[in-house]
Amino acid sequence: MHGEVKLPPEVLPDFLCPFSFPGGKCDPADQDVIHTALRETREELGLEVPEEQVWGVLQPVYDREKATIVPVLASVGPLDLQSLRPNPKEVDEVFELPLAHLLQTQNQGYTHFCKHGHFRYTLPVFLHGPHRVWGITAVITEFTLKLLAPGVYQPFLAGPELPRG
Repeated sequence: MHGEVKLPPEVLPDFLCPFSFPGGKCDPADQDVIHTALRETREELGLEVPEEQVWGVLQPVYDREKATIVPVLASVGPLDLQSLRPNPKEVDEVFELPLAHLLQTQNQGYTHFCKHGHFRYTLPVFLHGPHRVWGITAVITEFTLKLLAPGVYQPFLAGPELPRG
């Protein structure tokens, strides 16, 4: 899996995971979520992804403010991280999470969230060297693993979902 980016601390609220996939809000000129994803990838990483490389759209997820996030899955082929031109105002670091690494159970986990001493929900976590990917980015990663490696990836829980209320 390619395209994990570390956001600069000054653009990151305290409660968010510092790693995310490229993305953002739809511009009026965007035809649909696919065009938004391709534009954001180009703006954030300097990576041109042709529309014919898009595999599809994953199920929407929702953040803490109830904003809808629609993940778009595309092939970028072999990627040379040195060839990317990350936007320094939006991206602090770019790294990749190899599929083989993500499929190793020692790199997978879950975080249980509580509020006022009561269990609320559980979300996946993926470990990669110094990086700990969690939150919406980990949920999208888990959805992607279920699609790309359905017979291999075995989540410990039966489909974690983000709370809606």
